Amino acid sequence: MRSEGLIKTFTFLCAGSSILVVFLIFGYTLSEGLPVLMKYGLSFLTGLHWKPYADPPQFGLLPTIIGTLSVSGLAISIAAPIGILAAIYLAEYSGGGFFKNLIEPATQLLVSIPSVVLGFIGLVFLVPTLAKIFSILAGGIVLATMTLPHIICISSDAIRAVPREYRYASLALGASKWQTVRRVVLPAARSGILASIILGLGNAIGETMAVLMVIGNPEVPYIPTSILDRVRVLTSTIVIEFNYAVWGSDQMRALFAIGVILFIITAAVNLLAFHILGGRIHAKKI
Repeated sequence: MRSEGLIKTFTFLCAGSSILVVFLIFGYTLSEGLPVLMKYGLSFLTGLHWKPYADPPQFGLLPTIIGTLSVSGLAISIAAPIGILAAIYLAEYSGGGFFKNLIEPATQLLVSIPSVVLGFIGLVFLVPTLAKIFSILAGGIVLATMTLPHIICISSDAIRAVPREYRYASLALGASKWQTVRRVVLPAARSGILASIILGLGNAIGETMAVLMVIGNPEVPYIPTSILDRVRVLTSTIVIEFNYAVWGSDQMRALFAIGVILFIITAAVNLLAFHILGGRIHAKKI
């Protein structure tokens, strides 16, 4: 009995260590970035100019935030339809055939490909295809490729979780296979599919290396007006400027402040997704 108590305590400490690490990272990042957030206030988020070497320096993140949302939004708009249709095929039409056994491992393998490899492939093949234009479009396509497996896997699980009685009842009433999928299965799996898209969005917002290599990263960020414009995103700003920032300077603290903003955005997106998934599971139990 004593050994059981020790094992329970040890496993609890292992589980709690992940929470501790998250709080330590967020606490340190916040302590470094808070002075700049307090100094510049709302203008840090709404300012139009990012010029850390000007006199006085200017730290305006609005163009970078818009660039981040533009690239991530384009990636989701590409990945969501393809991912949902692929999930429908795997869950409803593939059966246990050859293509299912081929597509599912390939999808899981795509998750394991390092983002820097996908970024390099985008740099070598995609950018030249787009007339050597580093742009939102190039970044969106690369991010869509990275986001696709998450949407496919979670959506297919959500579709499979719909009780078979729903399908039988619809088919018994004379509906076709596609009518059953479109009018019965998809509405029942809607919350899980939505959660997969939200989780994919969170993954896209936090991605760095893949987009860094194909979006152009102008020295002075500006608000884009076309998907062919070069942009800078929040994550790439940290990577590009960290090596040149003087420790303890406003520029360094501004980069930590960007980290705080990214942490809050991705945490909010993931909490929303888990809330949706939790609601679906609760409704299923009822």
